Amino acid sequence: MVNPVRNIVIVGGGTAGWLTAGVIAARHQGRADFTVTLVESPNVPIIGVGEGTWPTLRTTLSRMGVSETDFFRECDAAFKQGARFARWTTGAPHDGYYHPLMLPQSFGQVNLAPHWLAADGDDSFCDSVCSQGRICDDGLAPKTIATAEYDALANYAYHLDAGKFAPFLQRHCCEKLGVRHVLADVEQVLMRDNGDIRAIRTTQAGEVEGDLFVDCTGFRALLIEGAMGVPFRDCNDILFCDTALAIQVPYDAPDSPIASHTISTAQSAGWIWDIGVQSRRGTGHVYSSSHISDEEAERELRAYIGPAADGLSARKIKIRSGHRETFWKGNCVAVGLAAGFLEPLEASAIVLIELSAKIIAEQMPANREVMDIVARRFNATTDYRWGRIVDFLKLHYVLTQRTDSDFWRDNVRAQSIPDRLQDLLLLWKYQPPGFHEEFDRVEEVFPVASYQYVLYGMGFRTEVDRGALTRDAALASRAMRENAALTAKLRAGLPRHRDLIDKIVSHGLQPV
Repeated sequence: MVNPVRNIVIVGGGTAGWLTAGVIAARHQGRADFTVTLVESPNVPIIGVGEGTWPTLRTTLSRMGVSETDFFRECDAAFKQGARFARWTTGAPHDGYYHPLMLPQSFGQVNLAPHWLAADGDDSFCDSVCSQGRICDDGLAPKTIATAEYDALANYAYHLDAGKFAPFLQRHCCEKLGVRHVLADVEQVLMRDNGDIRAIRTTQAGEVEGDLFVDCTGFRALLIEGAMGVPFRDCNDILFCDTALAIQVPYDAPDSPIASHTISTAQSAGWIWDIGVQSRRGTGHVYSSSHISDEEAERELRAYIGPAADGLSARKIKIRSGHRETFWKGNCVAVGLAAGFLEPLEASAIVLIELSAKIIAEQMPANREVMDIVARRFNATTDYRWGRIVDFLKLHYVLTQRTDSDFWRDNVRAQSIPDRLQDLLLLWKYQPPGFHEEFDRVEEVFPVASYQYVLYGMGFRTEVDRGALTRDAALASRAMRENAALTAKLRAGLPRHRDLIDKIVSHGLQPV
């Protein structure tokens, strides 16, 4: 007997639950026999600190039918054009580089990295191949009020208030996409003889049956770990940061500038994030409790913030770096914190939710008989993505030249560096990251350009055979000239970041 998959039950709300519900419901909208139910406890608070996103969220929200103007108005949103990493390389006051969201000029046609290395000029790699660092330095937005919703003049993501984002998604999913919302506490997970989940028993709503269950219960992992018994794979031996202290800081004035990039400033045993939304800055210190005490970490955070931190309390968050050994087992798939968590250095949490939800929605098994095939593909892709994110986060630490604390010295020890990353670093010593087979999969989360921005932003040097560059020299020279011209044009034509946000809130963006 064929058992069709028609009733999707998402357990847990927050960003993970509601984003997953929205992606699945939008993809299958119009199917009369298909339901999406989200069961959320009225007594469990959401974590609510994921404030950084990737450009993928623009496509995700657009496909869900969300108005970008409404999103800005209701989620305290601002634009994000990348991240600036300060004091990661040497620790000196002016040590810093950008990881922008724009690809290098003529990316895909010519690899500008070896040509920049051979020129040995004064401009940074980012400024030589991309406009976005200069745009961020100028405090400019990535588009104008005349640019249509979700369109861009410079690629962008968002900063947002996570505490407002989840309720915003909830309203949209329930009112526009037909998601059924059940406020109830899970008492028991009821199993079938074959090891599948049959239903969840709740205190307020009785039993909720489903064909596919999505675990969005956060660190509790009620389904994937509690019911299915899937273990957690730690990676604290690679990524040492295991604690965060967060403080929300008001602006000095209503018209204070808003940075259009995340600022990540290295400290003695970790780093501080600084994210601007419309009404405040979100700041936090991510650190290794094995290398610094909570008290000293809080002193470093308050010293970074300055007098504005007086009277503000810090919220402590434990970080367990790692992920599930299996993400989809039987008829249960974990998304969000239930699947895993890594320090928020490159804002990977929400994008992993998006990517997981997209696969589930697009490859939704027609019936239980083929579900295990879809699950195997999902697990292979998702495991690969988590591994590459771990590699990329570690890259920021292994390239440091800092030796001023045990934290930085320990991070460059070979035993803490994944084998794949060690191989790549050796490869890149003699040939720059390019369009080679190390980045040949559609599952890549970070493109080769991201590795180039971090490598050469942190002073990594690749030996370049200048004689081998002759063939592409004219194309590279033209691309760099085009980048310089585009940079000048954008700097002259883009509005101030806060000015554009104020216009969006008061007048709205052009509809698509």
